[in-house]
Amino acid sequence: MATITQPVTTVSSAHPTFVPRGPVQVELNFFEAPPDGSQPFQYAEEPPEGVPAANYGQPALPVSLTDIRGNEKDYDLDKDAFQALQNVFSTVPYETFLSDEEVKRTFYPEVEKLLLDQVDGAHRVIIFDHVIRMEKENTHRKPLHTAHADQTARAAAARVRLYVPDQVEAQELLRGRYRIINVWKPLKGPVQSSPLAFASGSSVAPEDLIPIEFRLPHRTGEIVGVKFSASHKWMYWSGMEANECLLLKCNDSNEMVAMQVPHSAFNDPRSPPGAKGRESIEVRALVFG
Repeated sequence: MATITQPVTTVSSAHPTFVPRGPVQVELNFFEAPPDGSQPFQYAEEPPEGVPAANYGQPALPVSLTDIRGNEKDYDLDKDAFQALQNVFSTVPYETFLSDEEVKRTFYPEVEKLLLDQVDGAHRVIIFDHVIRMEKENTHRKPLHTAHADQTARAAAARVRLYVPDQVEAQELLRGRYRIINVWKPLKGPVQSSPLAFASGSSVAPEDLIPIEFRLPHRTGEIVGVKFSASHKWMYWSGMEANECLLLKCNDSNEMVAMQVPHSAFNDPRSPPGAKGRESIEVRALVFG
């Protein structure tokens, strides 16, 4: 009897539903120190007259990205400062994310449970904010195309003091292990444009992470710029779906493990014309234990 071979259907890279996968060469924007050697700073809002919004450079430099799709279990928070999780948040409808209050009411408890279940040693979680990013919408923040690592150690400790009102309790928590972890997920999938790149924390030297004064209207915080290094191992997770998420560790009081994961959105040259704009949420939490 003759064997009937079924035709293999492939989607052209020019088709709007095409999902870029596999290794790719891209450009990321990295930190470049102020030319006068001064302390780098950035204003969160409009700076005073005559003062630049930021005093440091952000040159675009070529980087090779590895696709972790199919190898998600090879990475973890202690070794890489990120973790890839599948089949999560499957019952959270898209409409939840159209309201900040609904996000706090229904999604925050899901995130808290996820962190307690997935992060080794975690016994308490305090979620302190979230950001929704939409590539083609004016009502939300855009994906951030700058390599960064969010919080310095000093800023992380300040977060504990800020969100634990009882200062005796805060000091007790500061004596134990505490982490800031972002839970990052698409609102819709698969992601076709402006995916998230991230570098294994174990490939990043402390001198590659630069504290930057983050000048807010009523206080000055610290964020972290990332200097380019050929030693960094940059990756992304192709075609992320709405039931997949990344745990991104932005600081860890345990200095014996990978403490931070640099990350950045990037322009994928393979994104098809007419690709849907990326929509995502990142929920930021203090994780104790």
